[in-house]
Amino acid sequence: MAALLVPLLIAGILLYGLRQGVDLFSAMVDGARSGLKTTARILPSLVVLMAAVSLFRACGIQTLLSRMLRPVFSLLAIPAETAPLMLIRPFSGSAALAVGSDLMTRYGADSLVGRTAAVMLGSTETTFYTVAVYFGAAGIRKTRHTIPAALCADLAGFLAASLTVRLFWG
Repeated sequence: MAALLVPLLIAGILLYGLRQGVDLFSAMVDGARSGLKTTARILPSLVVLMAAVSLFRACGIQTLLSRMLRPVFSLLAIPAETAPLMLIRPFSGSAALAVGSDLMTRYGADSLVGRTAAVMLGSTETTFYTVAVYFGAAGIRKTRHTIPAALCADLAGFLAASLTVRLFWG
């Protein structure tokens, strides 16, 4: 039944449109046109964001920051090995998944580091990517308090992930 859900939903929408007398082809073309306009509006932000993430990783800043933050992480009882994940996650989901996968391969998926990385990936957001996409789509130029608030939420997610893993698998 689950395999039929999407085709049935699409068929239902098409039948409803036909019953209402909607020109389905024109409606689809208008939707595609709107989607392309939105893509054209947000594409420059995404290109800059992806270039910044690549630069961040390639120039060694990520490694330097990870080393500098080790004492803070140990004070907060966060595995220091997760520092690269915490630094890259707000920028790029795919890069964060690669870092998380590397941590799980290196330390084991059932290790404290692997479990912490997995929970961190599930409890935080790609803040800058999300802001670029949604604010770009809405035409908002000034983010005001959005980024600081979202980064605070990411930090809370990282801390809660580490605490939760220590409580359940200590």
